[in-house]
Parts: sequence; C-alpha cells; structure tokens
Amino acid sequence: ATIERLGLHGRIISPGFVPQDELALWYSAADLFVYPALYEGFGLPPLEAMACGTPVIVSSTSSLPEVVGDAGLMVDPHDPAALAEAMASVLDDASRAAEMRAAGLARAAGFSWQATASATATLYHKILGDCTSK
Repeated sequence: ATIERLGLHGRIISPGFVPQDELALWYSAADLFVYPALYEGFGLPPLEAMACGTPVIVSSTSSLPEVVGDAGLMVDPHDPAALAEAMASVLDDASRAAEMRAAGLARAAGFSWQATASATATLYHKILGDCTSK
C-alpha cells in the first residue's frame, strides 16, 4: 500500500516469500539490497546479496557491521533520512555501486565453508600447540 501511495510501483518490488532456490536470482537482479534490521543474529541475507554481486546497505547495529565490513554502507536504522541518503548515494553513482559490488564479492568469499573450516583448523592447531608447549 505504501509503495502504491508513493507512486513507486514498478520501481520497488516486494515479492513476499521467495523460495531458497530463487534467492540468487532475486539478489542478482537487484540494484541494491537494503537491510535496516534492528536485531540480527548473524546477517545471512546481506552476505548472500554480496555473494551475488549486489551492493548492500545495512543497519549500523547488531552483527551487521561485522558481517558486511567495508564492503557495504552502514546507517542508523532509526534515521530514515540517512537511509534514503545512503540509498541515493549508491543508486546515483554507478562507479560507487561497481566498487561495492566488487568489495561485496570479495567479502562474501571470506565466509565460504572452505575459509571457515581453514580458520577453525588454524585455531585448533594454535590451541593444541599452546597446550603442548607448556
């Protein structure tokens, strides 16, 4: 109703539930992924969007800054003007959007199963090494 009232039909798509096997298609088709969550345990949706090459704007709260890092923009989720300004700054600047796409792809690659397993194994080896050297 708000999208219609503001005359944004056709510019903003709100698909409702999207099946898992269609998520990458939706992320890839988006010009921008905006996630102004107030509470978030990990932040998988922004990470998925970055992995699909979509620029990301998230809340500056919870786990989201740690997940997104320098690859996306962070805004106060209680400040609609700041959110609108951040969105315009990406949508109106193709080179900035391209930089964010590249940074997001690189950031998301660091969260692969291989990278996670390698970091965990390295930590275990360090712990075991510290234990045996005492």
